[in-house]
Amino acid sequence: VQLQASGGGLVQAGGSLRLSCAASGRIFNNNGMGWFRQGPGKEREFVASVSWNGHTTRYAESVEGRFTISRGYADNTISLQMNSLKPEDTAVYYCAAARGASVFTTTTAVTRWGQGTQVTVSS
Repeated sequence: VQLQASGGGLVQAGGSLRLSCAASGRIFNNNGMGWFRQGPGKEREFVASVSWNGHTTRYAESVEGRFTISRGYADNTISLQMNSLKPEDTAVYYCAAARGASVFTTTTAVTRWGQGTQVTVSS
């Protein structure tokens, strides 16, 4: 398995969750990495991404200032710290690896998907 996501769960509005994605060394060291989400009845949408070296990040406007994406070099993980969660953040969250090394925002840029992890925010 090249991408393994974990950390979803149920939280009240205003709370926090941290998602993690374990990646193989080859992907972690060379590819841009990110998170997308898919809510009930919605298309999969971009959440956040980070460049191969961690120097550049990109966020969806809806999560800017509340979510933080980061790289964990000790264990080849990509984390998404989610604070001030809202009911509209409820979705299945997917870890993704890009074809290139830079940040990315579209599903067409993705070459590998992890399995989804459910995040539910209650009001």
